[in-house]
Amino acid sequence: MISMENEKLQKIIAHAGLCSRREAETWIKAGRVSVNGSIAELGDRASGKDKIRVDGKILQVTAKEDFQRRMLAYHKPEGEICSRKDPQGRPTVFDNLPQVKNARWINVGRLDINTSGLMFFTNDGELANRLMHPTHQIMRKYAVRVRGQVTEEIIKKLTRGVELEDGYAKFESINDAGGEGSNHWYHVVLREGKNREVRRMWEAVETQVSRLHRIQYGSFELPRSLKRGRWSELDLKELGVFEELVGLKKSVSAKTLQQSNRKRQTNKRLKARKIHRR
Repeated sequence: MISMENEKLQKIIAHAGLCSRREAETWIKAGRVSVNGSIAELGDRASGKDKIRVDGKILQVTAKEDFQRRMLAYHKPEGEICSRKDPQGRPTVFDNLPQVKNARWINVGRLDINTSGLMFFTNDGELANRLMHPTHQIMRKYAVRVRGQVTEEIIKKLTRGVELEDGYAKFESINDAGGEGSNHWYHVVLREGKNREVRRMWEAVETQVSRLHRIQYGSFELPRSLKRGRWSELDLKELGVFEELVGLKKSVSAKTLQQSNRKRQTNKRLKARKIHRR
């Protein structure tokens, strides 16, 4: 066992941006993690001074005071899956994301292959873990297109609650978003993130969803300027809203990807001018 005065191993791994805390726990149970040459056990603790390996590779641990928490908003198109690799060769949500130094992007929740819209990614597994935890009940809003007539009785059932195979579920609100016939849309709000929950709730009242698009998560709305398959990095103010929401200390002030990209483009232009003058 590692000294109890240090941090839990799964928290260190999550903080390093390899995965969420829950996923780190499964890695430890599977024997994929070692500390100072010994296979770790769930409950072990470590510090930045210890040599931690995951699948034989040394974990790069960044000091808390130097760690820059980052978060991306991504507009997921239909047809992409929420896995890093797919045996069938289908595109994944990670294909279009930028590289992150000494870490990797962790998706905050999932959208199924036929669902489009707003997703988030972070390099901090602790932030991802807290955002996904059901105790925070973060609001999610979806635009839903359904087939068939939606009566007042159906709306009442969905807002009062319906029984699913994994428990009770209900929409906080349902609002008519316009359209006619097979192109009728509704905006629905819920505070859970169960697998295919929105679709299953409509199926419970014998109504089929033909399109599903997430348009809001917490107070953050999917920007109209963010095209399908594109990402944008949250600025410090936007990131701070989520940090405060889940009780994390605000990230250190640092340059975002956009700032770094602008500086890189400026340097390229200056270099081009010098070459032209010669």
